[in-house]
Amino acid sequence: MHSFKEDNPKIPLGSVWLMNSISEFKGKQDIYTKQSPQILKSMIEIALIESAESSNRIEGITVEKNRLKPLIIGKSKPRDRSEEEVADYRKALDWIHKKYASLRISPEVIQELHCLCRGESWDAGKWKDKDNNIVKKHANGCIEVIFKPLSSKETPRAMEQLCLVYENSITQLKYPDLYSIACLILDFLSIHPFRDGNGRVSRLLMLLALYQHNYQVGKYISLERIIEQSKETYYETLNKSSQKWHQAKHDIYPWFNYFLGTILDAYKEFEQRAGTVKPARGAKTSIVEHAIKNQVGKFTLSDIIGDCPSVSRDMVRNVFKRLAKQKRIQCLGKGQSAKWELVAKE
Repeated sequence: MHSFKEDNPKIPLGSVWLMNSISEFKGKQDIYTKQSPQILKSMIEIALIESAESSNRIEGITVEKNRLKPLIIGKSKPRDRSEEEVADYRKALDWIHKKYASLRISPEVIQELHCLCRGESWDAGKWKDKDNNIVKKHANGCIEVIFKPLSSKETPRAMEQLCLVYENSITQLKYPDLYSIACLILDFLSIHPFRDGNGRVSRLLMLLALYQHNYQVGKYISLERIIEQSKETYYETLNKSSQKWHQAKHDIYPWFNYFLGTILDAYKEFEQRAGTVKPARGAKTSIVEHAIKNQVGKFTLSDIIGDCPSVSRDMVRNVFKRLAKQKRIQCLGKGQSAKWELVAKE
């Protein structure tokens, strides 16, 4: 498709530096994954929770904090449509984690990803049957059309072409693998092949493609959480890079550099946690501190217990007490349901 337009793209030096940095981290990932199986298991569980939560929350779908662990790690049945969306995303993640090596990125696989993460929706796994627009909702209620994707009539053939040109770019070694993945995701979002769920499928597709090129960081660090934490930049770079996409005159590099930055941030966090954590005392404390640090807004003791499935309730309480004594967090009430917040640094 349109992002695979150049045979020998002149990749800017800044992008090359980012790719080189990612390659260095990738070269060390096997060392980290062999150091502490217990801690890595906890990181996988946390990443699953964060990924399912963040990818849906980006789309405005939220569930109660205390329901996340039972839905994603346990066997609790969803109680409403929002909980179904989160549980379904977990099913799609499971499929990728278990099957990525045997999957070929094809229209059928992409439809299956949509089917898994859309669950009981009437159009799960089906290409859109009506034209759709990418819109921006302003605070005053006005809706602005910022991009017109391909029509529903053009979509099936466009998805076939996209998968073929991506596969060709990989087998023929036409581009660096990270460049090909970035092109795949940008073109997928520009086609916008489904009525709903395009954003979630794009992030699942990103994870699948990264796994297939042995970028395993998304298994331990939630890429979706990192994207959510930089959501405004995420949408801004996609918007910039999609301008003139229909004419194949667009600039992929705003999106490409954001994509590379996301992967690099994940690897840095992975090294910080897996590269320094030993299976000795203090490892689970580090997990709790990380969960607290990544809270958005106010949180409760139960929220953190839910985010740290391998850590006992008593240990979480002890970490809370220590951080409160150090004035790194503060309590806003009394009792088990009391709200807490991070203390802002002056």
